[in-house]
Amino acid sequence: MAENQLSGGQQYLILPEGASRLLGRDAQRTNIAVAYAVAGVVKTTLGPKGMDKMLVSELGDIVITNDGATILEEMNVEHPVARIMVEIAKTQDKEVGDGTTTAVIMAGELLKAAGTLIEQGIHPTIIVKGYKMAAEEAKKILDEHSTSLTINDTGKLERIALIAMASKNIGSDSTKKHLAELAISAIKQVAITSAGKVTIDHDFIKLEKKEGGSIEDTEFINGVLVDKEISHPGMPKSVKDAKIAILDVALEIEKTETDARIEITSPDQMQAFLTQEENMLKTMADKVAKSGANVIFVQKGIDDVAQHYLAKAGVIAVRRVKKSDMEKLSKATGARLVTSLDDLTGADLGFAGIVEEKKVGGEQMVFVEKCKDPKSVTIFARGSTPQVVNEVERSLNDVIGALSSAVEVGKYVIGGGSIEIDIANGLRNYSSDVGGKEQLAIQAFADAIEVVPKTLAESAGMDSIDTLVQLRNKHKDKAGKIFGVDIYHNQISDMEKLGVIEPLKVKSQAISSASEAAEIILRIDDMISSKGKGPGGGGMPPGGGMPGME
Repeated sequence: MAENQLSGGQQYLILPEGASRLLGRDAQRTNIAVAYAVAGVVKTTLGPKGMDKMLVSELGDIVITNDGATILEEMNVEHPVARIMVEIAKTQDKEVGDGTTTAVIMAGELLKAAGTLIEQGIHPTIIVKGYKMAAEEAKKILDEHSTSLTINDTGKLERIALIAMASKNIGSDSTKKHLAELAISAIKQVAITSAGKVTIDHDFIKLEKKEGGSIEDTEFINGVLVDKEISHPGMPKSVKDAKIAILDVALEIEKTETDARIEITSPDQMQAFLTQEENMLKTMADKVAKSGANVIFVQKGIDDVAQHYLAKAGVIAVRRVKKSDMEKLSKATGARLVTSLDDLTGADLGFAGIVEEKKVGGEQMVFVEKCKDPKSVTIFARGSTPQVVNEVERSLNDVIGALSSAVEVGKYVIGGGSIEIDIANGLRNYSSDVGGKEQLAIQAFADAIEVVPKTLAESAGMDSIDTLVQLRNKHKDKAGKIFGVDIYHNQISDMEKLGVIEPLKVKSQAISSASEAAEIILRIDDMISSKGKGPGGGGMPPGGGMPGME
């Protein structure tokens, strides 16, 4: 029970029984320790020679991955600072798709370096100010060392895609090349260029997955794959040159919202009622057929009688389609979403070269393919087990994010830890111009940025200190600025020659996310937990323990 005692000796209760509080240096030490521990969990996954993690849920579900965002999300951390670190990974994943591990380990190193400065008597607000200055300068250095590219630079885009997948355990180099080609095709198809600026909406690159087959069976569909089956066995299973209507209207007799009673006193009246209902459903089917549509996707239900008449008219119908899939179908086929059958005309219809139902992994799915310049496409991921197909999906997410970032910003930088050395060297030079105590924070930021080449070297079994010294010396010369960690030959090499390039936006976002998270955590000097310490140890331990991170 927290309490406060005034000079008169009177005690006032402030916090409830079981609450805990950490003040000043204790709070800062605990927060830094927690954040660094979280970063340490994902640190070994960085790079092509990074290790995987196996995560087992309370229900026994198994996830095997080295994707930083997935690991942190599945860990189910409880400490509030640990949750902030998880949010870094989520932000990085949402904004650019790739670089989640980099962002988290950078944040961990920034906080570790800040902890050392705090122990030396430097106030956290000075460190925060220095970190802000360093992050801004780091972005300028990044921009100075970047190179332009366009959506037509297929070779460079392929290298970016392969680097994004380098650490993923999804088969051979040829398999990764196959996935990279699919992702590039998807990016190019949905890209919209306006006033010289390229924009890519990830929502219109649908990733559908189904276990079975091999990773090489993963395919690009120039249209939309709908995970539903054709609603009536009498309907065609395939239609070429399909004219497609997408309807947000139920093809069934809807029940009235008000209370009503129908009084039937003879069999004739009953028959008349049923005939009238059937005629209404037939009229609905006729309206669809009259518009010229031979394929319809309906967001709501379709009555059995309506299905019968649609089948007689040779129309394929798919019901209860998700709203997100309806939007994708509209973008892919050019069809307009119709909310009333009375308004349905030929002008509302879209086109696809073929619509057919196929059996995949024991389930029926409808493929809408060969659309004319679709702005929504699908990559259908396959894999032998659920774990494999899930990792393929995560890899494709990373690749699509990296490619989108590269194309939208139009710039890339040299990878393999090379750009981090340039940033660190630039920040050290900048710190001497700044002066004051802030320069110590800027130098600490520079040291923290170098965690990327250090970790890459460690993952490859190299001496990290020796590798760092060699890289710093190389980067003193202009010709050596393209050298980084060659993890395949355990040496430092020309990264440009090896084709190790990464999108500028991935790096700049990682620096922003890591810096902002470190600044938030460093400004905390008092942690009050009102949560009672139950059997699960949910409260904040007085000794600065880490619930949920033992």
